[in-house]
Amino acid sequence: MLTNPTLDKLQQLRLTGLYDGYREQLESDRYDVLSFDERFAMLIDRQEAEQDNRRLQSRLKKAKLRQNACVEDIDYRHARGLNKRLMCTLAECAWLRSHENCIITGPTGAGKSYLACAFGNQACRRGFNVLYFRAPRLFKELAVARGVGRYERLLSTLLRCELLIIDDWGTAPLTDEERRDLFEIMEDRYDRRSTLIAAQLPLEHWHETIGDPTLADAILDRLIHNAHTINLKGESMRKRRAT
Repeated sequence: MLTNPTLDKLQQLRLTGLYDGYREQLESDRYDVLSFDERFAMLIDRQEAEQDNRRLQSRLKKAKLRQNACVEDIDYRHARGLNKRLMCTLAECAWLRSHENCIITGPTGAGKSYLACAFGNQACRRGFNVLYFRAPRLFKELAVARGVGRYERLLSTLLRCELLIIDDWGTAPLTDEERRDLFEIMEDRYDRRSTLIAAQLPLEHWHETIGDPTLADAILDRLIHNAHTINLKGESMRKRRAT
């Protein structure tokens, strides 16, 4: 008698996990052998899983990852300089809890963006807040924010995210404004948050790309000394797939 009203109330309260679990128990006699406590515990687990999945989808949506990548699908078949033990260690996300950084370098098509997005996806699955930017877009948004009086607010948003991914770094020398923006970001995040940078440019050329020697020293000191480094090698993965 109370079946329909109960289901209606669960829908009204948006308890979709409880709704689906309760309806499943009503429609199947295989739950009859279970006690009330066991059936109720199953409903709570169903609702918890539903809420966890909803929060994950929200984190992934806010992250705006460029690719739908995950660490389980990383390709180790080709010689790219990937250390599988390091990949597995990074996938555990302890480096995020320790506020360490990650740097991925390599030639065009080597899979830098895929790895960056895979680690971003894994971070979201482990409960961390993530933001993904291509470097040109990030600097453009900072310039726009400065012009409309939202610069400090955007810096605060960047600081709040537990993993900031900057992709396509070093495609062009930085302007004076861009290197000062980068310094502000690195200064805010140093020892407080983690940053992942993916770049075609080899690490030894970053100093000259930043430009100003003093700011370059300050930026790289905050970024590199506690960073895990992945240096990809080999020909383009896009070319291999096309072949």
